[in-house]
Amino acid sequence: MRTVKASDDVPMYQKVESNDSGKMRTFTKMYLMICLSTACIFLYQYQLSRARLISQPLHQEADGQKASDFDVSTTTNPPVAISAKPPFPPLYIITPTFRRPEQLAELTRLGYTLKHVPNLLWLVIEDAEHATVLVTKLLEHIGVPFVHLVAAMPEKFRKNKVKPRGVSNRNRGLKWIRANATEGVFYFADDDNTYDVTLFEQIRHTRKVSMWPVGLITKFGVSSPIVRNGSFAGFYDGWIGGRKYAVDMAGFAVSVKFLLSRPKAEMPFKPGYEEDGFLKSLHPLDNSEIELLASGCTEILTWHTQTKKNQPAQQLDMTKYRDTNLVRLREILV
Repeated sequence: MRTVKASDDVPMYQKVESNDSGKMRTFTKMYLMICLSTACIFLYQYQLSRARLISQPLHQEADGQKASDFDVSTTTNPPVAISAKPPFPPLYIITPTFRRPEQLAELTRLGYTLKHVPNLLWLVIEDAEHATVLVTKLLEHIGVPFVHLVAAMPEKFRKNKVKPRGVSNRNRGLKWIRANATEGVFYFADDDNTYDVTLFEQIRHTRKVSMWPVGLITKFGVSSPIVRNGSFAGFYDGWIGGRKYAVDMAGFAVSVKFLLSRPKAEMPFKPGYEEDGFLKSLHPLDNSEIELLASGCTEILTWHTQTKKNQPAQQLDMTKYRDTNLVRLREILV
């Protein structure tokens, strides 16, 4: 007679189910452990990132600084307070401008370039009797420290076929600098040019007068000092015109202290000779004192791009569009 064991009393299908259930429980435990581990890892990373975000403002507040007072570095070094660095000599950017279809667009382009340059004051001077509200609002929106002035061209010059544009504006800027600045460097930056921000850092340390090439100008494609064996040797320009300083307006900068030592220096109302006349008024100035920037005048850091001239906008049909957004846009257009 066969001896019957306790396990023999369990049907075979129940044994199979019991084994399968055990495997399922094992897989479930493993799955839950993996999910729990993953959740812990994500939670740990989140806490770390949150701690980094919180610790930076607390550190800044402890130092009595705001986030805007710090330089943002592209390196892995922590932000350093600007006040902890040697102060940058101030830059004064004199920009003449006048009302035209391209005005706001060109000021926007220049403004956002200047926004990358520290310790800078932008003197925006309109050829007008009163400051344009739209220009003021634009300057406030861009956020570059600015002074908005007006200096209308004298009426006697408006009748000339070739007008001395920008002269009254630039002389107004010089007057403001004489009254308000004691050190630093100033530069005539027209709003229709394009600038590499490297230029502004180079001109910042000008001792008297610095010069460099300007691209996209005259039939030669460039206006530049000629450098031979590391020394100034003349000017290369598509139009010399008997000028002692055949340089473009965008091609030189001047020390504020040097200007203050020349109280009679100003720009003449003589079309084509504005730069030459102003630099002459800084005499005595020896050519050997001219500082040659842009790697010895071998690089171009500013260009006469000159936005295409546009026709004035046509009048808006108020009967057709008086209840639309076009009315508001028309206020901006010229």
